[in-house]
Amino acid sequence: MSAELISIPTRAPLLEDCAVLELRDYTMQPGRRDELITLFERAFIEAQEAVGARVVAHWRDLDRDDHYVWLRGFVDMSARREALTAFYTSPVWLAHRTAANATMIDSDNVRLLRPARPTWTLTTPPLPRPAHDAEPAPTTALHVLTLCALPAPADAAFARWFERDVLPLLREAGAMPCAVFQTEPALNDYPRLPVRTDEHVWAWLSRLSDAAAWARAQQHLQANAVWTERVLPRLRGPAGRASLMLRLQPAARSLLR
Repeated sequence: MSAELISIPTRAPLLEDCAVLELRDYTMQPGRRDELITLFERAFIEAQEAVGARVVAHWRDLDRDDHYVWLRGFVDMSARREALTAFYTSPVWLAHRTAANATMIDSDNVRLLRPARPTWTLTTPPLPRPAHDAEPAPTTALHVLTLCALPAPADAAFARWFERDVLPLLREAGAMPCAVFQTEPALNDYPRLPVRTDEHVWAWLSRLSDAAAWARAQQHLQANAVWTERVLPRLRGPAGRASLMLRLQPAARSLLR
């Protein structure tokens, strides 16, 4: 049996304990996204979780056929450095890195995040990740990740405003976040993998039953004058840049589904 299919005991943290997260957005070679997903699901999930990283979710971007987005978490920055060092020197990575890298054009669009509040963390799903040999039922679920590049780091006052004025509108629209993040300001101490330092991010992840539910939520928000006239302007980045919304479809072995 090949090494990547052996059951490896996990050292990965629960989602509630992931105080540091990497949001990784890869630009793929044309037509090769599914090739990487197959390799990732076969070889890379358990190998990372065995050394202390949690592979939180991995998705197909529904609006960009050439993008693969995934999220991994760590207990803290020290655990991140140790896990990355262990994984990127492991036999599994060394055996498959050439094949993985050949599917990508760019893998450096990476944001280092943390929960914006301790209570705004992700929650570990009640069901385990589908096994290698399982045939999970296709999910219609849609995750929507909203990324706001702010002119300055979000402070406590911004978080209070988001809780008071924004969350109720999202809840009413049926798009209540399951987690809220902001930029992790700590220095990237694993420079082999670069992270972006050119923006201050405020982000939230929502789960909807399907794409139609998200379309209804968008319609509801756009019809609300408070959302369009007061909320959206405050979420704009430098030079009035609008928020980025990613419609993400969970892959078969994504923990978040």
